[in-house]
Amino acid sequence: MKLHRLAVSGFGPYAVREEVDFDLLGADGLFLLHGDTGAGKTTLLDAVAFALFGKVPGARGDVKRLRCDYADRDTPTYVELELTVRGRRFRIKRSPEYERPKKRGDGATRQQAQVSLTWVSGWTGEGHSRIDDVAREVEGLLGMTAEQFFQVVLLPQGEFARFLRAETAEREKLLEKLFGTERFLDVEKWFRERRAERRREVEQLGRARHDLALRVAEVALEEPPAGGGDQEWLSSLLKRLDEDERDAEQVSAEASDRRALAERDWQEARARQERVRRVRDARRHLDRYAEVEPSLRAWVAERDAARQAAVVVPAQERAVKLARELDAAVAQERAAASAVSALGYEGVDLRGDGERFREEAGGLTGLAAEAERQRADQRRIAQLDRDVATTSQGLATLVAQLDEVPHRLSAARSAVEESAEAAARLPQVAGLAGAAAELPRVERAFREADEARRDAVDAQQAAREKLLRIRRDRLDGMAVELAGQLRAGHGCPVCGSAEHPSPARPVPDAVTALDEDRAADEDQRALDRRQRAERESHRLGERLALLREQLGDRPPAELDREHRSVAARAEQLESRQAALAELEAEVRRALDRRGALERELAEAGAQRAQLVEAVEERGARLEEARGEFPDVVTRRAHLGDLADAVTGLAARRAAVAEHEERLADQRLEVARLASLAGFADVADALAAARPASAVAELETRIREVENTRTAAESTLAELPDTDPDTEVDVAGAEERFRVASDGATEAATALTNARTRAARAADLAGQLRDAWLRLEPVEAEFAELDALTDVINGSGQNTKSMTLRTYVLAARLEEVAVAAGARLERMSQGRYRFVHSVEAGPRGTRGGLGLDVMDDYSGQQRPAKTLSGGESFLASLSLALGLADVVAAGAVLDTLFIDEGFGTLDAETLELVMTTLDELRAGGRVVGLVSHVEELRQRIPTRLRVRKAREGSSLELTA
Repeated sequence: MKLHRLAVSGFGPYAVREEVDFDLLGADGLFLLHGDTGAGKTTLLDAVAFALFGKVPGARGDVKRLRCDYADRDTPTYVELELTVRGRRFRIKRSPEYERPKKRGDGATRQQAQVSLTWVSGWTGEGHSRIDDVAREVEGLLGMTAEQFFQVVLLPQGEFARFLRAETAEREKLLEKLFGTERFLDVEKWFRERRAERRREVEQLGRARHDLALRVAEVALEEPPAGGGDQEWLSSLLKRLDEDERDAEQVSAEASDRRALAERDWQEARARQERVRRVRDARRHLDRYAEVEPSLRAWVAERDAARQAAVVVPAQERAVKLARELDAAVAQERAAASAVSALGYEGVDLRGDGERFREEAGGLTGLAAEAERQRADQRRIAQLDRDVATTSQGLATLVAQLDEVPHRLSAARSAVEESAEAAARLPQVAGLAGAAAELPRVERAFREADEARRDAVDAQQAAREKLLRIRRDRLDGMAVELAGQLRAGHGCPVCGSAEHPSPARPVPDAVTALDEDRAADEDQRALDRRQRAERESHRLGERLALLREQLGDRPPAELDREHRSVAARAEQLESRQAALAELEAEVRRALDRRGALERELAEAGAQRAQLVEAVEERGARLEEARGEFPDVVTRRAHLGDLADAVTGLAARRAAVAEHEERLADQRLEVARLASLAGFADVADALAAARPASAVAELETRIREVENTRTAAESTLAELPDTDPDTEVDVAGAEERFRVASDGATEAATALTNARTRAARAADLAGQLRDAWLRLEPVEAEFAELDALTDVINGSGQNTKSMTLRTYVLAARLEEVAVAAGARLERMSQGRYRFVHSVEAGPRGTRGGLGLDVMDDYSGQQRPAKTLSGGESFLASLSLALGLADVVAAGAVLDTLFIDEGFGTLDAETLELVMTTLDELRAGGRVVGLVSHVEELRQRIPTRLRVRKAREGSSLELTA
């Protein structure tokens, strides 16, 4: 990957468009991003990362606020990067999602994230404009994810310093993110889930085996075996059940034979008893026939007479019905005559007069409809008079209300304008009020921070003087320290001689290397505290100056009063706008209502005039037609009623004559039918008549007596040898059959139970054998899987207590340690190199991810935490470069960035580091340094200057 050009606009601290030409800067293979703290050095690295991956590294990426706060509202926010990867040169332009002011009116609108990838050379395909497509293309070309890029290309020294001092768990997270070992974690999880699944299967099969053994024992009516039983127990149980079944079959056959013999004896006793009963009943029935024979002859005579009179009764009933109908017709004729007299009729031609009255009433039908219309029009005129009065009153009230509208509208509009002006001023006033409230707190914090800064400077200067004094004292006593390392027969590290005639003698209170390391650590900690205090004091000083510039000479109390007043008016904006809108709507409704009322008055007046004219014209015709009646409708109703009454009377008189004739004919028919039936007159026939139910009852009584006599005679003829006095013991035979039947039933039940138990036990035994066969291989497979899962997850036979994922990370960390150790050994002039450790940590901490430093001066291996500040920087840089070599294996990295950390190095160490960085330029690689160290600025001349946004500070890019 080789960078060519970077452009930023409205991004981070850069308010306007700025460009960086990496081809110019990297012509010599090494360039420097130099500037004061906060000048925007790291922002350029963030811009490169954002252009490629759409996010920035570290905690800055969590904020997701990339637009410059000081950019003009029309300045867009974007990053444009042109680079070459694997021979393909392309340009990426990416904009983040941010809020920008609206082009019209107040407020803000959301600008959506956008990206475009355009090929410049080396590739003829189409570009991309979708975020997902660009992400896939970039990761495919670079061969690494965003996290790997942040670690490999943007070498963050602070993070690797923390990596050196990190515990195993934290170091494991970083390595896992870099090397992408999530798949091994998935393998561990798969084995654990597979083991749990197989364990559940084994437990399920074990429960099934145990349940089957319990069921077999339950069927065999035995106690369940311990441990689920075995083949010997099962075979003995089935053999016993077969023997029980054979014994039950023999007992059941013997009981069945006894029941059959007892049943035959019982059936024969029942048959003899039935024959005796039938003979006794036949003799009793013949005795009763002799007693009722006289009554039987009377029942026959009564039945025959009733059958002959049956034809006379319906005819007589018809005559009675006709007589009742005649009486009803006579009553109706009398009522109709009374109604006609009540209406004043005195004529004799009923039908002719009825037709004449009906024709006269029909002639008045049209005038009756006009009379109804006349009354409706008169009611409508009265209603119109009331409506006109009501509408006139409402119109007068509405006109009075509209006279007050202009003043109310003017007052409401003035109130809305006042609130709108207050709402527009509110952000500015609120900002000033907030600044006034914050000013005392910032002043107090600045005083405290400045005091802390002075204390930190004094403490750091004291720690530095102590370190320099200890180093001077150690150099003065270095002969003693070297003499302590001399061994007989070994060469002197200074002169090389194997003889040591007069080594220096130890002196009291001599300074050792451990004292120097402690002093260096104290100096580093004091320097860190000083830098933190200076940064905090500088930040608060800038904030204090900004607040004072904003407030000017206005007192805080005045700003607070103004803020409350403006806020109160601004809060009323929506309610006042709603009130104005409601008032305007109310005015529109009132105007519409006034127009409607005026139209209603005009329409009602015109309609009333038309109705009055029509009523007067129609009234003359109706007065002439009503005669002596109150109105035409009443006269027409009287004529209709009279026509109906006269016609009805004529119909009633004709009906009476017809009923009299039919009644006389029916009475003659009744007398004829009685004579034909053999009766002297109608009265005798009616006396002999009986209801159908009575005749049926006589028939049944006669038939029962005859059938009983016939059946008795037939029974005696059928059983001539049966003595009715014979006694048969049926109860005893039945009791003997019941006892035998119960015994046979019990034996059959016992046989059925024995067969069921044997069959059920045989079936369950087959299932139990199958369960044994299924469980055996599953248990063996689970035991193997269980042991393997323990090994993969760092337990069981795993003597190193390392999980699979940790093992893979340990192997990659070992590669990193080898690559980084070579660089550290060179930069430390052969004193230090990294050592990878697989030993488990304290308190059961998993091993495999230990990283210590071998000190060749002392020959001892020690933790990286014991390195001094400068040594930690060298170790961090070496580790970062080593990790870049390992992670980027197979990827082409033509550009590297190294961020900060050079301020902790002395001149000699800095020279070693620069030599190492010069070596990185081999093969056309470009190395960018990010630092505020002045010595680096003097080493690399200025080529390009980029001005930051608001503070006016600048960022120098040198090469």
